[in-house]
Amino acid sequence: MTDRLNRRQAALGLALVPLSGAALSATEKAAVAATVASQKKVLRYAFRIAETGFDPAQVNDLYSRTITPHIFECLYQYDHLARPAKIKPLTADGMPVHSDDYRTWTFKVRPGIFFMSDPAFKGQKRELVAEDYVYSLKRFADPKNKSPVWGGIEVQEILGLNDLHKKALASGKFDFDTPIEGLRTLDRYTFQVKMKDPDPRHISSWAASDLFGAVAREVVEFYGADIPAHPVGTGPFKLVQWRRSSLIVLERNPEFREVLWDAEPAADDAYGQALAARLKGKRLPLVDRVEVSIIEEQQPRWLSFLQKGSDLIEEVPPEFIDKAMPGGKVLPGLARQGIQGWRVVRSDSAYTYFNMEDPTVGGYTPEKVALRRAIGLGLDVEREIRLVRRGQAITAQSPVLPHSYAFNNTFRSENGEYNLPRAKALLDMFGYADKDGDGYREMPDGSPLLLRKSTQPDQQSRQLDEQWRRDMNALNIRIEFVPAKWPENLKAGRAGKLMMWGLGGSGAGFDSLGSLARYDSRQIGGQNFARFKLPKFDELYDRLGAMPDSPERLALFEEAKRLAVVYMPYKHHCHRYYNDMAHPWVIGYRRPLFWNEYWQFLDIDNSLKPQA
Repeated sequence: MTDRLNRRQAALGLALVPLSGAALSATEKAAVAATVASQKKVLRYAFRIAETGFDPAQVNDLYSRTITPHIFECLYQYDHLARPAKIKPLTADGMPVHSDDYRTWTFKVRPGIFFMSDPAFKGQKRELVAEDYVYSLKRFADPKNKSPVWGGIEVQEILGLNDLHKKALASGKFDFDTPIEGLRTLDRYTFQVKMKDPDPRHISSWAASDLFGAVAREVVEFYGADIPAHPVGTGPFKLVQWRRSSLIVLERNPEFREVLWDAEPAADDAYGQALAARLKGKRLPLVDRVEVSIIEEQQPRWLSFLQKGSDLIEEVPPEFIDKAMPGGKVLPGLARQGIQGWRVVRSDSAYTYFNMEDPTVGGYTPEKVALRRAIGLGLDVEREIRLVRRGQAITAQSPVLPHSYAFNNTFRSENGEYNLPRAKALLDMFGYADKDGDGYREMPDGSPLLLRKSTQPDQQSRQLDEQWRRDMNALNIRIEFVPAKWPENLKAGRAGKLMMWGLGGSGAGFDSLGSLARYDSRQIGGQNFARFKLPKFDELYDRLGAMPDSPERLALFEEAKRLAVVYMPYKHHCHRYYNDMAHPWVIGYRRPLFWNEYWQFLDIDNSLKPQA
């Protein structure tokens, strides 16, 4: 009993004293202080979905992309606390220089930055140079890597890069040594990017360490096909253990250069200013080790946090929100334990896509468009939010994400509408009727109408499936569910093998163009899961990418939203809330908006942790 109460006192930050009332002796105090000081600072954390690997050119899932930016570094980063988002140099020597037409960008790498030691370097210290960024970007164009984000880079039309990609497709080998006009080094620390069209926001591409962090050519050639298991970067952490779909362990990179905590919160940001007062000037990373477990089921993940098996839980499971943060406030019983909580609307969308190449739900003819729109109108998203998501979301009106440039709180569309009579009328109008009297509709030609929705074998997915079954029964549409693990669905989805699948997408930058990448036909096999092909939309996408921010650009975004809703290759359900919680010994947490790296900015105060 005494030990238990003492541990509780320690967790609350209270002085640890014997319950008899006698103060600790000086010797005892010194012993406690020495024990705390000698403890490593370990951040324990759980993913709810398994990773796929750690090669930036080959990943696109959130979980792998949360690991990679803690190992690899791009030229720029987003300030950890600044709101609105602010880009500043990371490995770059100052901000880039661009031509007046935004077609040419010149970047400088800061000298004296080194990759962590690895057998690939044969015992030599390996400095980061401009050519590393040129090589790393070219890797996305190598067909061998099957990069899921190549489509987004291809659209940029970096002069000569697309031609290299096409030659590699024909020859079977990518030539990294062929110089191209659009991507070249000017000297050891300077490189230049030239594009066919203007790209006023090109700097944001170089603030994505999860994808565009520098990879050394020697490492790729040394490890070959096993490169996803051997991430070697210049960043604050290194991978020391990996049990696939089970455990990922990072430790402080002992060769990491001196980088100091220097976040810049707004003057009226009281929480941010308090963190700055406490942490400013401390050397990064602040923790020694990060241990990431994979806990796919919601209840075990929540219990792991409550039982102090995890220090931090991101996305408190909706079914436990009333026992954790009702109304966005930490429950008093948990608050008395010093547990912290944060709630914010995510820059994300939970959506279902329809495979536009599927003979049942795909296609661009009026009856196919009508089927998808009827399904969208027949989905009771408000009920889904209320019952399955426990109120932890807002209805989505378009693909554009909150906190991004073109998000408009007043925009309303059919995408956000639930209208069962209208949905049924659409189906009736285009010939989706019950022709054989079994209670379910058939296709206009009389063939069976059966929706096959891919899903996962976890509790929340099962709840969402039941919501789908209820809503489709109301439309007299037969539906069946095909469960598989999320990584398996991801692979099959990119290959165009699924009819329908529900997943989520998070913003990767302030500009809203990224959320429209799902509609760009050149990004089929990557971001464009629906395999949507509409020349008019591709043209809009290119115009939006080339235009400076302006009222005219915002008007084009509105047109893009309307096209997305009219053809409905995606039904965007909602933008979810983040409800994150941390134990009192976690210092410095703030939910990132568009980036995935933040562990180096967190501190662990071992004096507040229960001592065994």
